[in-house]
Amino acid sequence: MTLEHPVLLGIVGGAHGLRGECRVSSFTADPEDLGAYGPLFDARGRRYTVASARVQKNVVIVRFAEIADRDAAERLNGTELFVERDVLPEEEEDDFYIADLVGLAVEALGGEPVGEVVGVHDFGAGDILEIRPPRGATVMIPFSQAAVPEIDLEAGRIVVDPLAAGLVESEPSEGPGPGDDAAEAS
Repeated sequence: MTLEHPVLLGIVGGAHGLRGECRVSSFTADPEDLGAYGPLFDARGRRYTVASARVQKNVVIVRFAEIADRDAAERLNGTELFVERDVLPEEEEDDFYIADLVGLAVEALGGEPVGEVVGVHDFGAGDILEIRPPRGATVMIPFSQAAVPEIDLEAGRIVVDPLAAGLVESEPSEGPGPGDDAAEAS
C-alpha cells in the first residue's frame, strides 16, 4: 500500500528485549497514541499494527502484531512509520502539522523570496527547517517564533527574520570595541 499523503508518526530505534518489541521515537502529542490512528506503514508500504505500547523514558516500547522475535525487530531499526493524513484529527485554527510546512515558499520580512521549505528535522535540540534557496545548497534555520514569525498556510508561505534565522550576519555595533586603539587608551 502506498500512502498518498503520508505523515511521519515515529521512527523505530531498535529492538527491546527478546520477544520482538521495538523502541520507537513517537512524534504524536501523547507518545502512547502511536497506534491510535490505525495501522502504520513504512516507506515500502509494509503494514505494522500496534498490539501494545508503553512509554519508557524518552521512547515508546511497541509490540507490533507482525513482528514475532528480536531478529525481526532488529531489522526494523531506522524504519520510519507513517499514517495517511486523513486519519489524523482535524487541526484547529492556527494549528498545523509539521508536515504541512514542506513545500511552502519562504520569504524574508520585507517580502524578498528566500526559497522553499524542503524538510523539517529534529536532531534533538528542537525543530529545524531545511530551505532550498533559488541558487546554491540548502540552508537550515531554527523553527522558532523569532526566526519564523509568520506562517500562512492558506497563502502557502512562511516569513522568516533573516537575522534571527542566521541567514545574515548582524551589523557591528557603533563605537569602539575590544582591541580598538580608543578603547585601549582609557
